[in-house]
Amino acid sequence: MNFLKFLISKVFLKQLGFAVGILIVIIFLTMQWLSFSTNQGDFKTVPDVSKLSFEEAKAKLAENDLKYKLQDTSNYNPDYPAFSVIEQSPIAGEKVKENRKIYLKINPSKYREITIPHVIQITRRTAESTLNAVGFGVEKVTYKDNIGKDMVLGLQYKGKPIKPGQTLPKTSKIELILGNGNRPGGSSNDENEE
Repeated sequence: MNFLKFLISKVFLKQLGFAVGILIVIIFLTMQWLSFSTNQGDFKTVPDVSKLSFEEAKAKLAENDLKYKLQDTSNYNPDYPAFSVIEQSPIAGEKVKENRKIYLKINPSKYREITIPHVIQITRRTAESTLNAVGFGVEKVTYKDNIGKDMVLGLQYKGKPIKPGQTLPKTSKIELILGNGNRPGGSSNDENEE
């Protein structure tokens, strides 16, 4: 019973009011300090640095009090100059805080090199699928006398013979040399091109 009397006493209510008042002042001062220290309401607009060289992009971000961080880039884009920015995050026009990091992806100087898969002595259809799957294209098909009709006998790149295991830039166009189904030295055409 004494505890209940204490809870409704003037001394307790005064102390409670005093504690609540101090808490309100502390919260107010904390909010003011946070607003000041985090530059609340003070934003920078992210500039468009796409297609700029890395050095130009770095300078433009510094002018706007923004920092940068490079991200790994393995995909070459022929529409952008070599070593220029191909992607940025956050994108241009977004509002960010001062000193915010802008993530940049830089265009490599060329397509990455890919190993030519083993496609000799398999059918044209399988060879084309395999080459396309790794990033190559088939530019031309040349036939020569061989009893294996549509079997891959060899590969060429820009008129020169190439072998599986060698590397070429991704998206390179390869020429397939296929058998036409005729015995070597037999009658029929020497070479048909498709």
